[in-house]
Amino acid sequence: MPAGEHSEAQVQVSAPVGGEGGDEGRCARAAAELLRAAEHRGVTVAIAESLTGGQVSSTLVGVPGASRVLTGAVVAYATRVKAQVLGVDATHLERTGPVDRDVSLQMARGVRRLLGADLGMATTGVAGPGPADGHLAGTVHIAVVAPWGEVHCELHLSGGRAQIRRRTVLSVIELAVALLGEDDRGGADLNTPHHLQTAD
Repeated sequence: MPAGEHSEAQVQVSAPVGGEGGDEGRCARAAAELLRAAEHRGVTVAIAESLTGGQVSSTLVGVPGASRVLTGAVVAYATRVKAQVLGVDATHLERTGPVDRDVSLQMARGVRRLLGADLGMATTGVAGPGPADGHLAGTVHIAVVAPWGEVHCELHLSGGRAQIRRRTVLSVIELAVALLGEDDRGGADLNTPHHLQTAD
């Protein structure tokens, strides 16, 4: 992917058999894979989280040696924090609300810049239990940005609030793994996180 280009995807996912415990195991494995890949490439990572409320960074720091890769994270739960801290365009936020493709990309760019990392990850969306900002529960935007490319994915997740958040964590970690591998492989499939590709 040439620098500055975007990859886009829209995915609808039902809750998997095995529930939240299975998701936790997959998250831990994906986190370890991300940290290995980032360390191998000499890449540092920063995270901007909204609906996940710190769960992405918590999942990464659960892996020994995460400090060699993770520079830090910002939990931008309030809309104003997205603008004031991460630099998301306030006019755009007022027009679209926080559950938006460009908001997720701007969050990822902003945390990367703010914390001086090579790769920025972001999550924003509606965990539920009900709708918010005109979007149904389970509507999620995730983004990952790096010097060699940017990727965004819109998810439509089912399940309870905790399950939606956990699936978001897994999805954004796997998206980051894919973007890290894209440059090495000369063109990875960035359109769908791996666990979503086999969800059917």
